[in-house]
Amino acid sequence: MDKIYPFDRTYDLLGKSLNIAARRHSLITGNIANMDTIGYQPRDLDFDKTLQRAMNSGGGELYKTHPDHMEQRSEKRIYQGKPRENSGDPHNLDRVNIDTEMTSLISNNGKYKTSVEMLLRKIAILRQSINEGGN
Repeated sequence: MDKIYPFDRTYDLLGKSLNIAARRHSLITGNIANMDTIGYQPRDLDFDKTLQRAMNSGGGELYKTHPDHMEQRSEKRIYQGKPRENSGDPHNLDRVNIDTEMTSLISNNGKYKTSVEMLLRKIAILRQSINEGGN
């Protein structure tokens, strides 16, 4: 007989989804903040590919700024974004497009809210199970 665990792989998926969405939000807002910085290269990460990689490997890519930094535990890995392709500006003067960034921000916000809602529903099911068993 299979064991039944109250916390299945869905909780892991939703937790990583929230972490990736939060990291992507940080990257996008960083792009917006540096919109007028000459030579700034906007960064982003592909939500779906990063989530797939995180679920397959147990985490994202570890990012260390110095070789003497301590290793981080797998649940505290930081998902690094990659520079976006050049938008055709040969002088790198205007790489950040506010319309693109705001569209990305809205899309990412929707993914974050969806993950939170799904997590709340899973917790509500667990809470209902506990309350029904207590009667």
